[in-house]
Amino acid sequence: MARFFNRRSSSARALLALSASTLALVAQPAAAQDEADNQNTESSQPAVAGGEIIVTAQFREQNLQDTPLAITAVNAATMEAKSQTDLAQVADQAPNVQIRPQTAAYGPSVTASIRGIGQNDFNPAYEPGVGIYIDDIYYPSLTGAIFDTLDLDRVEILRGPQGTLSGRNSIGGAIKMYSKMPNGTNSGFVEGSYGSRNKISVRAAADFALTDKIFARISGVAKRQDGYIDQLDFGCVYPAGGSATFVNSDTGVTMPVNPAGGEPARVFNDSCRVAKLGGVNYQAGRAILRFEPSDKFDFTIIGDYTDDDRTGAGQVLQATRTKSSPNVATPSGLPFDNRFICGKWCNFQVDGQAAGVFVGGIPGANGLALAAVEDSNRTKYRGWGVSGQANLELSDTVQVTSITGYREFDTHFTADGDLSPARTGFGINNLSNWSFSQELRANWEATDTVFVTVGGYYFEQGSVYDSIQDLRYIPPYPLQFRQPDHINADAKAVFANIGWEIVPDLNLNAGVRYTKETKDQNYFRYNLDGTINGFLDPVGVAYGAGYEGPDTNDSDGDGDTTEIVKALTGSVAKYKGDKVDWRVALDYRINEQFLVYASVATGFKGGGSNPRPFNAFQLLSFDPETLTAYEVGVKSDLFDRRLRLNVSAFQNEYKSIQQSVSPCPLPPELSAYATPSACRINGGDARIRGLEAEMNAEPVDGLRLDGAISYLDFKYTYVVPGTGILPTDPGTGMPKWKASAGIQYDIDLASAGSLTPRVDVAYQDETFSGFDGTGVNRLAQYLPSFTTVNARLTWRNEERDLSVALEVTNLTDEYYFYSVFDQRNNNGGRIVAPARPREWALTVKKEF
Repeated sequence: MARFFNRRSSSARALLALSASTLALVAQPAAAQDEADNQNTESSQPAVAGGEIIVTAQFREQNLQDTPLAITAVNAATMEAKSQTDLAQVADQAPNVQIRPQTAAYGPSVTASIRGIGQNDFNPAYEPGVGIYIDDIYYPSLTGAIFDTLDLDRVEILRGPQGTLSGRNSIGGAIKMYSKMPNGTNSGFVEGSYGSRNKISVRAAADFALTDKIFARISGVAKRQDGYIDQLDFGCVYPAGGSATFVNSDTGVTMPVNPAGGEPARVFNDSCRVAKLGGVNYQAGRAILRFEPSDKFDFTIIGDYTDDDRTGAGQVLQATRTKSSPNVATPSGLPFDNRFICGKWCNFQVDGQAAGVFVGGIPGANGLALAAVEDSNRTKYRGWGVSGQANLELSDTVQVTSITGYREFDTHFTADGDLSPARTGFGINNLSNWSFSQELRANWEATDTVFVTVGGYYFEQGSVYDSIQDLRYIPPYPLQFRQPDHINADAKAVFANIGWEIVPDLNLNAGVRYTKETKDQNYFRYNLDGTINGFLDPVGVAYGAGYEGPDTNDSDGDGDTTEIVKALTGSVAKYKGDKVDWRVALDYRINEQFLVYASVATGFKGGGSNPRPFNAFQLLSFDPETLTAYEVGVKSDLFDRRLRLNVSAFQNEYKSIQQSVSPCPLPPELSAYATPSACRINGGDARIRGLEAEMNAEPVDGLRLDGAISYLDFKYTYVVPGTGILPTDPGTGMPKWKASAGIQYDIDLASAGSLTPRVDVAYQDETFSGFDGTGVNRLAQYLPSFTTVNARLTWRNEERDLSVALEVTNLTDEYYFYSVFDQRNNNGGRIVAPARPREWALTVKKEF
């Protein structure tokens, strides 16, 4: 894979991250809990009935119930009790929060949204709308963002714009993961699981003291599981001259592949199965070293590594729209139509496209030989990071904090655009990213009632998205090209925040942040032999890469040799922007039971340039999104703290929404260049309103209840004319209603230990997933609503250091979808990613 950034330079940044952190006079970023809380073991229980959860959303340790923010805080015990092993599962039960794995077209990436604002495209030209942080280090991509909950102390989900508290690209909210810190307790755990489809999982962690001043914690996870979508060889299932049947190897019964009104069986003759998609093969590790030479200074260094090498995303072809085009037919001449719909749990994906000859199209296209492209069906992600965090107490009232981090990942994945031997589209994708960040801040307790934070932040990253695209559905010409585009970006910010107890029980929290950012995107469009692609870049072919000047050779054939033209290959799109964000929150504690608050906050998501132009005229820029959010809320602890109920209501004024449209909104004289397209523009403004409620209760000792419910209403207030966007469009990729509920009861068995049954139920309303088509003919697409049930039965011994748990996820075997990729408008199909079917696992855990 071509690389357009200096690896030596990126390695130097990693060393700088380590050395700068070591030498800085810095503060451990407001730890989640004090030392006693950090020794919280895996067998501890969720904080209800008088328990406390400490969060750090406002740059200092605060009780969750004293923080004027809508926060879902989940500790390790809660995640274990709910069988939550990755970030997406944690988000499932938070109100107005959604993280979903994508279809294979987007590789090992996610769509992430909070309160209807986020991002669903992994392309590094786009900024995430939800900020994800690992031990206060910003993770800049949606790729690889379904992190395992390995040895986490807690997860904080902050809903609403965090422009002053977290910075850029947290316009919808922020998700922060915090590792368990070492305390030298000489403790740890080992956990092993076995379950459905040969699921094997091993987790372990150890906390120990190297000296009386140096503590370490190491942890690791390895998990494997067979996939749940059968990938079949179409020619094997439909042999030439044979019948369209398969043999169920479990029952021996011969059945038609796609019976009317039914579906194929889950298990096929092994000779026709190519692979089982949606498998798991994940390994990760983390090491933490904490140095405490005195009670005035401590330093922590964290390193982690992830290796995810598995079969591609589980997905199936759900629908097609037949168009007459010999270019997308199979090598034997079969048109792409519903015959390739395999069923609910299988597809006919192939690992490439056969060679062929293009038929029809513009001059130079007819009769053009097209090469074969192929690759494996595996998705690979490897990432690592190192960060340094330390704390220096300059005086009883002043502490200085520095957080330095470096992260890097590489991923490789392929995507068949039709899940069949047809030749509509195939992509081979390589994406690399490195990022470096440095934050320095000072906390000053000016008086007993005033707490001030000031600081600065620097972020830099480089990405290379090097892909081969084979798109044969374009009517005028074929597209076989390589695009090794690379992007460099940086951001600088200064910020200040003040917490002021105006009078007892009445508090003001206010903050401001100024951010300045830049981004350079470099475009390249080559044929597979390395020459410039003439269909995408005729100017580049005529004059060379990077050319911009008069069209003396009349490269576009319009007869005008004086017009100024530009080569797509070698073009650089530059974006610069700056923004001031602010936040004001007022809270009042009525009594020990009730806190009320109101806040106004802003946030933004950075702009850029269209990353997928099909010609130089489509090099359109888009501006940042902005948001102003108004929120009121109540936090309560009732009935002697046996019931915790938090409620919030909000209204977001959402401006300059970044949206994908087709065709590109070009001037009338350039309409011939408007399609094919995948343009990103600022499409309009909207108002988003919502309600959220979260509850935790322990009505009697041992019985624990929790639940959440949310409502979201999106409405356009303005749409840009000529874009195809309508004021009545749904606009958001989140459900209007979402709810979850859980119940568990600890049964004391005396010397035999305890038994804890638990059940969790989650509901999600139908979700708008985009449009197929353009203008009046476009079709609104929705993912259907669904309800899932998870159950877990846990036995613990009397000493509570040994546990055995039987868990079942998706107990009712609900058939629903994570995501959809619809290309029916381009001779493709509607591809959906079904969620995992019912699965069980038996887990044994030993703590020491």
